[in-house]
Amino acid sequence: MIKNENSDSDREAKVVAQHTRMSVFKARRVIDQIRGRSYEETLMILELLPYWAAYPILKLVYSAAANASHNMGLNEADLFISKAEVNGGTIVKKLRPRARGRSYLIKKTTCHIKIVLKEKSKF
Repeated sequence: MIKNENSDSDREAKVVAQHTRMSVFKARRVIDQIRGRSYEETLMILELLPYWAAYPILKLVYSAAANASHNMGLNEADLFISKAEVNGGTIVKKLRPRARGRSYLIKKTTCHIKIVLKEKSKF
């Protein structure tokens, strides 16, 4: 589920993806690569990273940039990633049947990804 939050006073576009079905550590590995970079540089990095976790994060960055340009009239060339964080979500637990009537617990982890795009200050 993706939540979009926009505030005109700060001139920033926020996007949050909750319950994304991936490990927190795998998502943080990708988020650490893009934190503080410009929008165009972020797109190039995410398209070339060999990790599976880069694709949902790329979709989030696209969504945040579209919100910034459409809802607030910001130029995409002036945007940069001011904040990017990944927090742990709920753990889905399933039972896998094993031999002799026993069961094995499978834990499927989820995470919450938050990305904030801001406009570069023009001095």
